[in-house]
Amino acid sequence: MTLDSDAPIRRRHFLASLGTLAGTSALAGCGALDAGEDASTTNLSAEAARSLAERFAPTLYFDEAEPWLPTDPRDYETTEDGEPVVDGFAAFDGYTEAYDEAPPSPTVFYHAVTYEESPLAVVQFWYYSVFDQFTTNFHWHDWEVLHVFVDTETDEPQLYVASSHSGRIPNNEFLDPDPDRTPRILSELGSHSSALSVNDAEDEFQRLPLDGDLADITNSALEGLGDLAELPIAYGLPRDEGSRLPYVVPELDGAPVYEDDRLPSVERGGLIPEELTVRSFDALDSPPTNLPERDTGLVFAHEGREENADVTYELVPSADAEHITAFTGPQLSFEFAVPQFVEDAIAGHISTAGVPWEQPRYDAPAADISDPNHRSTLAERYDAIGDAAPANTVLADVAAAVSNDDAPEGEGVTTESLGVEAVALLESEPSAVPTFSGLAVARGVSEGDHRLTVNAAGTAPHAEMVRVGGEDEGPTRAGVDGEVPLVARQDATKLEVDTEGTDAELTDLAVEDDFAGRLYDAPLSGPDAVYVHRGGAYTTEVRDADDEVGAFRTNPDEESRVRIEEPRTGKASLAGYLADVATETSAAVTAAAEDDDTDTPGGGPDGAAGVDGLVNALDAVAEAARRAAERADAGNGDGAERSLETVQQRLETVATRLEDARGELPETLGRAVSRRLEQSRRRSEQARAAEKL
Repeated sequence: MTLDSDAPIRRRHFLASLGTLAGTSALAGCGALDAGEDASTTNLSAEAARSLAERFAPTLYFDEAEPWLPTDPRDYETTEDGEPVVDGFAAFDGYTEAYDEAPPSPTVFYHAVTYEESPLAVVQFWYYSVFDQFTTNFHWHDWEVLHVFVDTETDEPQLYVASSHSGRIPNNEFLDPDPDRTPRILSELGSHSSALSVNDAEDEFQRLPLDGDLADITNSALEGLGDLAELPIAYGLPRDEGSRLPYVVPELDGAPVYEDDRLPSVERGGLIPEELTVRSFDALDSPPTNLPERDTGLVFAHEGREENADVTYELVPSADAEHITAFTGPQLSFEFAVPQFVEDAIAGHISTAGVPWEQPRYDAPAADISDPNHRSTLAERYDAIGDAAPANTVLADVAAAVSNDDAPEGEGVTTESLGVEAVALLESEPSAVPTFSGLAVARGVSEGDHRLTVNAAGTAPHAEMVRVGGEDEGPTRAGVDGEVPLVARQDATKLEVDTEGTDAELTDLAVEDDFAGRLYDAPLSGPDAVYVHRGGAYTTEVRDADDEVGAFRTNPDEESRVRIEEPRTGKASLAGYLADVATETSAAVTAAAEDDDTDTPGGGPDGAAGVDGLVNALDAVAEAARRAAERADAGNGDGAERSLETVQQRLETVATRLEDARGELPETLGRAVSRRLEQSRRRSEQARAAEKL
């Protein structure tokens, strides 16, 4: 097949977009931030473009609950200030009114270009929906796109790129697809994010190859994921992968959008069904557990293709709609809670679709290639495609903090799968990132400090500062080793660290549970807060600019808020912590002995010689640690050091007495004492090494 071309394309903002974050952050699937320098493109002739479009026109599979199917926006075109526009109210209401037994005006637009002095051509398929309702981002109008890269000399497709949610999330891509198989798109309910289907399971998404069948994407894995190292990085289709994904009701001026007088035809039943929807993330006490998985509904195919489809769509050149200058509508609201002293919220991440023909990828489709290996492969094959450029990546594996059965009741937590997908947001570069398989990946992030906020339905919010380094430092792993644990709202306690009145310049904040270990570790700048599970027993650690450490004991129990005021670093802080832990542990051991009966070896409190010895040893540690703290506060460094040496000696006595008392203690308490002993040894070493009193 020989393809000729006509007028050259203006490279609309493409070069500028490579260095401008804000300009691309709201464009669904735009990966320009990862791209190198590409050659210019020219439009294919009308005949050549039509030939490519008809050959690769995709079959589209929609969720059975999908309200907004591909349609023709020209049906809702109006004039505003003398310019042709599509108004959000007119389109949403008009489409709803027109949708009777069949979706109105099923349409897919196409646009085709070729790279100059190269056999590489690209045909794009753009499909428009009047509304987008998702877990965190909803807006009037929604444009999605499939790029098909084709070698015009071999007549074979090279790469499929299907648009995902935003420029921060890798698109769904497949290298070297079967030239004899029609491209298939699995459209996500409500958001219309496009997953690919290239194997024999026509209406299912497979991230990994199964039973000898191909995976539906060839995206590469990302280094630094630990147990998830083999996971191909792309959004995919969460509800098709067994993930629970709650949708949210969009609001306008504080009321559900369907109550607006400007939408007389829109009722609650015209949105995502209630069984998949929550009123807001904070309307639930815990993550939902009964959300249905995906089922295929209507199937759209090109009217010229002989396929069994429910709906046939018209294939229209996008040039026929390029006269439309804007798609308008007021901003809808969805607030991201941020755990600060006074709970804050932001809503600036809500985006709306831009005009496709004004987006960089319209004339430079390689800007949408988000997988660096795919771009590198095309760059090796075609001089027109620039090499992959390094891009900073932030990743987080979102988990749930829950009570630990191995710990005494209310004194230890562990982490497990959250059970629902969450949403992450970099507030400094507002672009909401939904998780897939519990993983949040944001690519193309600028160097520097960013506040990452993670929300999920039925959980308390999580926020932390992340420092994104240079291109040679690899991905930035948020949380602790990449894990960010969320807490069900019903189990959450807000742990506040009030830095006002503190002499030290505090730089870092960490929180550890006796059983789960370190759960939070992030830079600190001024007062901060983090939600923890009230069933844990925590050590809160602060670090200052001189690398001095302070530690504080926190047992939330039933408290809804705990505040650490004027946290200090140095010997006095750490010695005070040691005294608190020893006192707490002594009280727990004493209480267990008093509650014991003759079924326990040792015969209860009268025969529990090992327990008595353990209590005495713990009390001795507390006494020496308090003395060390008092001497440090008084400026007596030598005295504090002698007392801390005594603390270390007495901790070894605790270890001996613990072994003697093992048979007289509940197993869970024995494990707790062991873990606190280990923590105390470490903190006593820090106390002795501290230069600051």
